[in-house]
Amino acid sequence: MFQRNGIEQLRRWASKVSRKPLVLRGARQVGKTTLIHEFSKDFDTYLYLNLELPQAHSLFESNRNIEEILTGIYLFCDKPITDGKTLLFIDEIQNSSKAVMQLRYFYEKLPDLYVIAAGSLLENLINSQISFPVGRVEYMAVRPCSFDEFLSAMDEKELRKALIETRIPENVHLKTISLFHTFTLIGGMPEVVGNFAKTKDLVSLNDIYNTLLQGYRDDVRKYARNETMAHVITYILEKGWHFAAQRIALGNFAGSSYKAREMGEAFRTLEKAMLLELSYPTVNYQPPIIPELKRKPKLLWLDTGLVNYVAKIQKEVFNVKDILDAWRGMVAEQIVAQELLAADNNVSAKRDFWIRDAHGTDAEIDFVLQIEDKIIPVEVKTGHNSKLKSLHIFMENSSQNIAVRVWSNSFSIDKVKTSSGKQFDLYNIPFYYTKMIPQIISK
Repeated sequence: MFQRNGIEQLRRWASKVSRKPLVLRGARQVGKTTLIHEFSKDFDTYLYLNLELPQAHSLFESNRNIEEILTGIYLFCDKPITDGKTLLFIDEIQNSSKAVMQLRYFYEKLPDLYVIAAGSLLENLINSQISFPVGRVEYMAVRPCSFDEFLSAMDEKELRKALIETRIPENVHLKTISLFHTFTLIGGMPEVVGNFAKTKDLVSLNDIYNTLLQGYRDDVRKYARNETMAHVITYILEKGWHFAAQRIALGNFAGSSYKAREMGEAFRTLEKAMLLELSYPTVNYQPPIIPELKRKPKLLWLDTGLVNYVAKIQKEVFNVKDILDAWRGMVAEQIVAQELLAADNNVSAKRDFWIRDAHGTDAEIDFVLQIEDKIIPVEVKTGHNSKLKSLHIFMENSSQNIAVRVWSNSFSIDKVKTSSGKQFDLYNIPFYYTKMIPQIISK
C-alpha cells in the first residue's frame, strides 16, 4: 500500500464535530476498499462488512433496532465492544437497500461511531433501486492515482514533497518530466501503479489492463436497464477509448447505427459509474461557467493507461520525447484532464472547455477553470506565444489578465500582448504541476 491522498481527506472527515456517515463513490478498482483498510489503522476497532456475503447481508434484513444491529455486527466480526474509536465499513452496500436506510439511524442514534459505505455499482443504483437518506450522509469521490501518488509509489518521497509545494528546482525538471511521461504511459489505476513500482515491467501491466476492462464489460448487465442499452454500453466500452479527449457526436457515434437518444442514455449510465465524463463547452468569459448542453461534448475517460492500452498507442507514447507529440496531442489532453479531476474529491466535479460563440470560427480552449472570481483558460500546447490564437481571442474578451499553458518545459511566466495591445500573464506550467494550477494562480 502506497500513500493515497484520500487518507488525509478521510482524516478531515473523521475530525468533524457533526460528522455524517460517508459514502465513497468511484469506478471499480480505483482502490476504495484498500483505502479504508489503510485508514482503519487510525482506529482502536475496525468492523468490516462485505454485503456480498449472505451472512453479512442478513445482519440488516431483520427488524431489529440500530443498537441491536450494531451488536450483531460486533459478534459477526468477532470484535469486543470497547470505549475506543470504532470504524464500521460497509462494503458493497448496494446489495442491501435496508443497510442503506440504516445509515440515517447510525447518524441519529450512534453519532460516536465512524461509518463509511461503498459499492462498486452504487452510482447506477442511486435514485433507481436504492435511495440514500437525504441530509444524513455525505459523499467523497475516489479516483485513479494522481502523479504525486505515483511518486509516492515509486518511493520518490522528497520529489513528491517538492511537487506538492511547487518548488521543484530547474536541475530536477528533466527527471520529473520523465517520471510524468511514464505516469502518462501507465496511468493511475492503483493495481497498475503498485505493480509497476515493484517490477518496473511495462509488458506485465497488459494483463492487469485486460482484467480491469473485462470487469467493466462484465458489469454491463448490471449497468443496463434493458437489452438495447446493454448493447450500446458494450459498444462504447469497445470503441469509445479511441475518441479520448475528442469532441464527439452522440448520434451514430464511432460509426454505429445507434441514435443520439440511445447513445446519450448509455453514456450517462457510464458517467454515473464514473468510467468517463462528457465534458460540455462553455461560451462564458466571466463566472459562472455554464455548460452548453446542445453543443458537442468532449469525451474524457477515467484513466490514460487504459486509453493507451485499448487504443493500441502504448508504443507511440513510449517512444515520443514529448507527450504532446503522441496521438495528435490527445494523450496530453487526457492526462491533464485526469490530473485536474484528481485535485477534487467532490463527486460532482466536472471539467469544462471553452468555444467561441460565433459563426464561422473554430476557436477553442482545451480547459477553463474557475479560480476565485476568474475563469482561467488552460491550453495544452507548445510553440510560440503568438500562435496560441484561441487563447488570444479569449483574453481579448476577458476582464482578467492570467492565462495558462501546460507543456513539457520548465515553469515560467511570459508577458504577452494581444493584437489590440491588451497585456496578460501567460503561466507556462510543466505537466507535473497540472494538479497544482489553482494554488499556483492563487499565489
